[in-house]
Amino acid sequence: MQRASEMELMLQGYGMTTAQILYRMPDHPGLLQTFIWQHYDLAPKFPELVRFLDFWREKLDGPLHSVSYTHKRLISPNEWRNVSGELVVH
Repeated sequence: MQRASEMELMLQGYGMTTAQILYRMPDHPGLLQTFIWQHYDLAPKFPELVRFLDFWREKLDGPLHSVSYTHKRLISPNEWRNVSGELVVH
């Protein structure tokens, strides 16, 4: 299966999601480490972020402390319009 291009994802409503993940160090649980995750995702359910956090819980040793995220649709209805015509500049 071919992955959708970035433009196709944007037209489907996907936007850039950035998550700051704080997790406890496996050997030193009193210390927190930061991991930044960024991916195209679909608000408000964020299936890609949820899939990544499920992977983290199942496969990685550092227990999650907290996750904060931001999301920005890259193309919104007021930014996209069909323009027909041509302007020729000599």
